[in-house]
Amino acid sequence: MRALTWQANRKVSVEDVPDPGIQDPTDAVIRITSTAICGSDLHLYDVLGPFLDKNDVLGHEAMGVVEEVGSAVTSVKPGDRVVVPFVIACGECVMCRRGRTSQCEKTQMRATDSGAMLYGYTRLYGSVPGGQAERMRILRADANLQRIDSDLPDERFLFLSDILPTAWQGVRYADVPEGGTLAVLGLGPVGQFAVRVARHFGYRVLGVDPVPERRAMAERHGAEVLDFGDQSADELRDRTEGRGPDAVLDAVGMEAHGSPAGALAQNVPGILPRPVARAMAQTVGVDRMSAITLALDAVQRGGTVSLSGVYAGAADPMPLLRMFDKGIALRMGQCNVHRWRGEILPLVSGDADPLGVDDLVTHRAPLEDAPAMYDLFKNKEDGCVKVVLHPAAA
Repeated sequence: MRALTWQANRKVSVEDVPDPGIQDPTDAVIRITSTAICGSDLHLYDVLGPFLDKNDVLGHEAMGVVEEVGSAVTSVKPGDRVVVPFVIACGECVMCRRGRTSQCEKTQMRATDSGAMLYGYTRLYGSVPGGQAERMRILRADANLQRIDSDLPDERFLFLSDILPTAWQGVRYADVPEGGTLAVLGLGPVGQFAVRVARHFGYRVLGVDPVPERRAMAERHGAEVLDFGDQSADELRDRTEGRGPDAVLDAVGMEAHGSPAGALAQNVPGILPRPVARAMAQTVGVDRMSAITLALDAVQRGGTVSLSGVYAGAADPMPLLRMFDKGIALRMGQCNVHRWRGEILPLVSGDADPLGVDDLVTHRAPLEDAPAMYDLFKNKEDGCVKVVLHPAAA
């Protein structure tokens, strides 16, 4: 089959790879009909390269049609239309029962001291082949596959795989009081959905991003928008009676703009021998901190900062004195997709589309064009907010 593979830092290519098959009785194999490029994939493109191996299959946002199931699978059958959560959970352990599926005790990567296995996301999370491919092996299918009983287009449901539950969790974690104000930093795909989820809950939303097209999209869905700059914290306070927003959601993460020292630190491992680079990233690696620094500065005293953007630094400096003095609550983590999708599914299943899912995708392309689409998305060119790929086999 054809699949998008990692080859080297900032180099991906579509290659012929072996077809997936049933390896365990709990497996399923699906034919991919739609798969998306996530902002987290761009971290693999650049920063997390030392944890990838040549020809790793990327991608963790996918949906398709079941082709084959293992002998123990009972919840889906060949022909069923399904969405794949990016987190691989067992559904039975203590963590899963508590809704913390990203910390599943049966799929947890203890060898790397990481959480649950993830599709297409480095040896830190199991090196499991991802979904930017024609077909995909699904582990623990009964616990993970979400069956879709609808004739609506893929794009209405595809984002249940990751970015919509991630935004939902980020807003929930923000703990905004009724009628309160949430600032969303970064108006990429997760930030766009965070704006819409927050508006759905009745919050006032202030959206911050340096890209005009992204600000315009967020404004269409009810956000008051502003550019990202040195005065952003002051402007957020000015718009909230001098206090700052009740909560700030950071949907940017480790590759924020405006951090030249952090950018240098992130790029150094890419030129080092891979074992040295991995050790460096896991011990002295730092992130670009401008987004979280803005969040901690702008949020009002006693407020909450919710991190949806990915951070991977092992030695990130944090202003703990200021955080303690302001009484800031900090919530974060990989999305517990399984916990939230039951709440979200009814909202995307009808004609009303209250979360504006139909207004997100800006670029659609065949799988073969994936390398060019990675560059387009990475460089924020041509108004790119979200890319969906369609394998030829679909």
